[in-house]
Amino acid sequence: MKYLVTGLGNIGEEYHGTRHNIGFRVANELAGAAEAPFTEERYGAIARMRVKNAELIVLKPNTYMNLSGNAIRYWLQKEALPAEQLLVVVDDLSLPLGTLRIKPKGSSAGHNGLRNIEEVLGTSTYARIRFGIGSDFAAGKQYDFVLSRFNDEELEIIPARIKIAAEMARTFCLSGVEVTQNLFNNK
Repeated sequence: MKYLVTGLGNIGEEYHGTRHNIGFRVANELAGAAEAPFTEERYGAIARMRVKNAELIVLKPNTYMNLSGNAIRYWLQKEALPAEQLLVVVDDLSLPLGTLRIKPKGSSAGHNGLRNIEEVLGTSTYARIRFGIGSDFAAGKQYDFVLSRFNDEELEIIPARIKIAAEMARTFCLSGVEVTQNLFNNK
């Protein structure tokens, strides 16, 4: 089986290391663990790798977060993949810092990247790993918060959680969403 695993984020040095780019960091971990280099291709950076009998195409879109659907649609079409073979890794304000949840489908929950993917693909039936980035911000400061960097205390737990999110992606591609939920959700 072949899967498109997409980590959401924004390109550019000013966004490097921000909460909003946690999807890129998970994609980097996934590809790095397999020693699969990224190459710049149409609509983003691509790394190709295998995990046992699964072929993974790891995508970091270069379309910026709010237009991620364009990159995902292109790569799904290019690789002749249905949305059921898509996994999106995304930051989530509604989850406590470091909390990881995989779901087989769902709403955008106000996330502009997910909203665009749903609009472009015409469906919300695709798997997603939601990576909790916390919600410690004042009213009206959500935008500033998601584009901020993790503090030193938060950085003590983030790398280990990124490794677990990458393991969730591998498990999803080998065993499906239900097995992955049972192994990782609520842990």
